[in-house]
Amino acid sequence: MTRDWWKHMVLILGTIIVLAPFYMMVSYSFKSPGEIDRGEGGFFGRQEMMIDPRCVALRQPDRADIEAARARFAGQDDASVQASLLAETEAACSMRPVVFNYSKAFTEAPLVRYLLNGVIVTVSIFLIQIVVALPAAYALAKLKFWGRDAVFGLVLFCLLIPVHAIALPLYIGLAKLGLTNTYAALVVPWTISVFGIFLMRQFFMTVPDDLIDAARMDGMSELAIVWRVMLPTAIPALLAFAIFSVVAHWNDYFWPRIVVTGNRDLFTPPLGLREFKGDGDGSFFGPMMATATVIVTPLIVAFLLAQRRFIEGITLSGMK
Repeated sequence: MTRDWWKHMVLILGTIIVLAPFYMMVSYSFKSPGEIDRGEGGFFGRQEMMIDPRCVALRQPDRADIEAARARFAGQDDASVQASLLAETEAACSMRPVVFNYSKAFTEAPLVRYLLNGVIVTVSIFLIQIVVALPAAYALAKLKFWGRDAVFGLVLFCLLIPVHAIALPLYIGLAKLGLTNTYAALVVPWTISVFGIFLMRQFFMTVPDDLIDAARMDGMSELAIVWRVMLPTAIPALLAFAIFSVVAHWNDYFWPRIVVTGNRDLFTPPLGLREFKGDGDGSFFGPMMATATVIVTPLIVAFLLAQRRFIEGITLSGMK
């Protein structure tokens, strides 16, 4: 066996380990609770009609329903009328497992609102991060000033600080300003990304100085060079950073759980999934997996669309 064969085997094994949770998530979103519990039905399940027990419980016929239905069931006693109404309720509450799971994903909690909050928060954070990171990275890469190396060393040091270490002082500061339970609390603490500054600085280091000197000879200011010259060349790096930033903040559960406590309208997708879990019983896994699938799908689609540019940005190829 050649060395390449072993490399391929390791890569295949790694791929299986990475994809297995996604396979289970999507598969469970198609199956009925019984199929999930018993571990049967294949990937899509048998899609046999099932009864929604919550729907039946909510539409359980009461005394008023029985009295109103007497005309339709003439000659039957109360027990028979109730049984007939219950049969109609069960028929109305019957559906395919895939329809049950995904309909519950959008009705058990305001999932669309949570997705919208995720878009608002992640896009706002990314745009402000770019506004801060591009000039800072340009200064560290192309401008000569006293203390530049020390500032860059500080950027590298900040990369080592985990968010959990500064969460408490950040929360106290936001609480004193009255910003908890607001979009500002979700966005403002992450508007300065030291990773973004580092990534863009490394990319700008590959841009020829002659291009910048030519822009200066044309009368451009330093800020004009940043936005009219450096920005277009940095599109691959920006897309790479966008993937990192959006994924990190779209999936962030820790910080939103701290600063959003009393307003469900501000819940982000991970918090929405927790709210959905809190409302469900222990065997309500199908709708939970459907919710998780809906939350993950936008990230997968965005990555597939930007995959080529993402790889270019990671390799920091600079100008060609």
